[in-house]
Amino acid sequence: METKAVIINKYGSKDVLEEGTVTLPELGAHQVLVREKATSINPIDWKLREGYLQQMFDWEFPITVGWDVAGIIEEVGSEVTDWKVGDEIFARPDTTRFGTYAEYTIVDDHLLAKKPTALSFEEAAAVPLAGMTAYQGLFDHGDLKAGEKVLIHAGAGGVGTFAIQLAKEAGAYVYTTASEKNHELLESLGADEVIDYRTTDFRDVVGKVDLVLDTMGGEVEKHSFDVVKENTGRLISVVGQPDEEKAKEKNVVAKSIWLNPDGKQLSKIGDLLQAKKIKSIVGSTFPLTRQGVYDAHELSETHHAVGKIVLKVEE
Repeated sequence: METKAVIINKYGSKDVLEEGTVTLPELGAHQVLVREKATSINPIDWKLREGYLQQMFDWEFPITVGWDVAGIIEEVGSEVTDWKVGDEIFARPDTTRFGTYAEYTIVDDHLLAKKPTALSFEEAAAVPLAGMTAYQGLFDHGDLKAGEKVLIHAGAGGVGTFAIQLAKEAGAYVYTTASEKNHELLESLGADEVIDYRTTDFRDVVGKVDLVLDTMGGEVEKHSFDVVKENTGRLISVVGQPDEEKAKEKNVVAKSIWLNPDGKQLSKIGDLLQAKKIKSIVGSTFPLTRQGVYDAHELSETHHAVGKIVLKVEE
């Protein structure tokens, strides 16, 4: 079937974004077709648009960007048993050139999770990629336990807002960095200490922590080794491979992670959202149009967006 989408036909600046019509592949036996209500922006979107992921994903054009969806199932594949037409879902679909900046998208059935009724479609669309990145960074890779101390960089961002709440829910002590205007929000999400990175070096405040979740890279990541406990500490980066020499020097685990989409894990996060133990922070909403995506990417590229940036599919 054909779907309207915001696509790219070459790599480049925001100017390469355009509205177009895409022919979706045939629905597989274990796939569903979703009529989208909302999707969201992640930094991987504009990194892909600029061509940085070309070696990892050598796709032909046109490419529809985007890997978050909240919507309603319109059609189910021949072997789908747990889902039916009309179900409200959210998901982080498989990484293909048929992304989610579109009116319709295809999702493998094992990646689906039921949309929490307590959430709007916009709030649900903000969750999958950022929420599971936070979850996997903290627990699957970071092995965070109750009573441990964690430093979460860029707490006001998409991954950060989820990580603070998930870490608190797990019983950890949470330090986070953010500009002063976001301190109140992050304290309301459960952060124990919020450090203004503009005026304060986090190394002067934090002491030693069991885990650092880094969404920044560069100098921030390098300095984070100074606050990780020797021998038992972990540094998990969602932006690139940490310095292996520094990791050896301190005898700590330091690794870069890439999200593994997982419907069951997303359902667990959905249960926490439904029970209001955590919440989805939507900072800005734009329409799913060429101009809307352009403006949303522009905001995301500043690295100063609060919470998640959402694209709403206009009815």
